[in-house]
Formats: sequence, C-alpha cells, structure tokens
Amino acid sequence: MSKTTFALATLLALSFIACQKEEPTTTDPLSDLNLPETPYDYATLALPAHFQNNAGGPLPTSVNGIDNTPAGNPITNTGATLGRVLFYDKKLSANGKVSCASCHKQEFGFSDPDKLSKGFDGGFTRRHSMTLINARFYQRGRFFWDERAATLEEQVLMPFQDPVEMGMTLDQVVAAVEAQTYYPTLFKDAFGDETVTSDRIADALAQFVRSIVSYRSKYDTGRAMVNGPGPNFPNFTAEENLGKQLFILPVPNGGGACFGCHTTEAFVSANPGPQNNGLDATSTTDLGAFEAFPGIPIFEGRFKTSSLRNIALTAPYMHDGRFATLEEVVEHYNSGIQAHPTLSAALTDANGDPVRLNFTDAQKKALVAFLLTLTDETVATEEKWGNPFVK
Repeated sequence: MSKTTFALATLLALSFIACQKEEPTTTDPLSDLNLPETPYDYATLALPAHFQNNAGGPLPTSVNGIDNTPAGNPITNTGATLGRVLFYDKKLSANGKVSCASCHKQEFGFSDPDKLSKGFDGGFTRRHSMTLINARFYQRGRFFWDERAATLEEQVLMPFQDPVEMGMTLDQVVAAVEAQTYYPTLFKDAFGDETVTSDRIADALAQFVRSIVSYRSKYDTGRAMVNGPGPNFPNFTAEENLGKQLFILPVPNGGGACFGCHTTEAFVSANPGPQNNGLDATSTTDLGAFEAFPGIPIFEGRFKTSSLRNIALTAPYMHDGRFATLEEVVEHYNSGIQAHPTLSAALTDANGDPVRLNFTDAQKKALVAFLLTLTDETVATEEKWGNPFVK
C-alpha cells in the first residue's frame, strides 16, 4: 500500500469514527418563531369604563351588544397565538410570497398604505384593505366592504381562496399548515390535539383579529376625565376640543354629525347595515353591498362603515383608497357629497339634497386635529400583534 493510499484510508477511518461519536441533534419545532414561553395575554380585554357604560343621549356610546365574538369561539391566549402565526405565515399562499399581514400591516393600523394591495402573483385587489382594528365591534357581525362574509370566521378563510390574493384552496391551506414543523405544538396548545382543519384555522385567525382592540389613545385619556364625550377634555387643546364638538354635534346645530355613523367609543357604525356616503352620483364598476345582496336595491353603492380608531395610520381612505389624507376626507363631507340615489339619509338636508357643512378652514383643521387624537400607538407597536417569524 502506498503512503498516499494509507493516509487516505486512515483519514476516512478517523472521519467514520468521529461521525459515530456525534450525539444526535434535536431541533426545536418552534425555532423559526419568536414566541414567549408564556403566551401573551389576548383573552383579557381591560376596556375602560367609558367603553362599557352609556353616557346618555340619543345614540349609544358603550360597545355593549355589538361584540360579534361567538359563544363557540372565545378568545384564548393559545388560540390567538396560533392565529398570530397563521396571520403572518407566507407559506400559506400559492408561491410563499404573501400572508394576511401583507395586506394588513400592523404599523399602518392593520391596513395597507397602497390604494390596492398586491396579491401573490403581482395582481391587485379590487378594493382597499380595510383596517382590522376593532373588528370585533360591529352590530351586524358582517365583514368586507360589501359585507359578503356573514362572520369573521367565514371572512378569514376567503383571502386564502381568492385567485388574486393568495391563490389557494382550503385543502391546500390545510396541507401547507400540516407540512410545517411548528404547527403541531401550536394546534395542540390551542385545541387539545394536533389535528389541522380549516375550521380550526378560521377560529384561530378570528381570535387573533378580534384581539386587536384600540382603547389607549389621547382621546381615551381625556374621555376618562369627564362624564361623557361632549364636555371639553382637560388634556385636549382648544382646537382638538372644537374638532370633537364638530364631530359630535348634528348639522342643524353647526356640527358635522360624524358621530351618527361612527357611533360608540369604538367609533364603529351602530347603523343597521352598510351606508352610502356620497362618494359618487352613480354606481358603475363597483355596486358595493348590492353585489352581495342583489335583491335589495337600497344596497347599491353602499359599503361597510369601518372604525375610525387609528385613522391617522390607515391612509388612504374609502373602499377604493381615493383620498390620500384626512384633509381630503373632511373636505368631501364638507362640500363634496354626491346625490346618489341611495345616499344615506344622515347626509341629506331637509330637501333631500346632499348636505353642505360649509366649515371654515379653521373648523376643518380642528376636525382633523380631533381625528388624530384617536391614534393608539400600542396597537401599532405591541409585539403580541407583530410578526412572530425570526426570518
């Protein structure tokens, strides 16, 4: 045997022995995730008193009776944790490029800074991404701009199956979840065993979304100091208090009657169904809720009213993202409401014509200043609602 051959044989033998001595390694199935050892608290909702008690007056201020959480799917810490992972998991799209969070970004009030969101293959959604903040507070419990989903549990599965958004079937979503090493533990923690079903995926996602509630803004600090939304807030500037009065007061009293459609301390609609806010004189390419309820003509051109909480973070505005700023939104209600056949009655004058507020520049500026007080930075920054994936 040559020296070279002997040396090579010796090296191979030593390598074999070294490999034999290596201890088997174990991989943490949750190593791809940045999750706390003890789950974050999603189940406890410590709402301030003004959320829970009506202040009196013709319109409700509390959120009592408008929470759409079903008895069969209460929020649990482990369920919402699973929902958080599902919400941010790009592997659940056709090519692994988008997740629910791609269109509902935490730092933008769980909306999208673009007018239309980009789907998995570069296509664009038909409508602007609606904020998910305070989604649990809505009297009808319906979802999407046209309210085509009867429940949140139904809604959260629909983007997966949309050919533009995520391009999957439910069977493919279930298979994709089953293929990931981190889900068995999360499903067992949430539901008692590792079985993956589309219903369980829906329940977990709905729990996570319903946990996103805003109640810690400058407005809330001031509201806790007084007996109702009407009196001046001690922590507000004079301009902010003026804006608040304009927001609350009816039109005949010099206000904008904004509170009529953005009712309660959650600033969500307490009206029975979608509304037409006069964006257009006629409906052409987008018929709104009439597309979901074709037998009800009054729904033509009507859309769901979303919460104004964190409105400063959710630009652009309206179902098509046509307004880039809050100033443009205020000007629409001040002078731009169109006489659509289904225009909401709250936006018409005594003659049935679109209302004209005729606010001064100072009043319009004050109204915007008030809307900015609804910003709750904790919703935009708290880790429990953020991306749990390490990479």
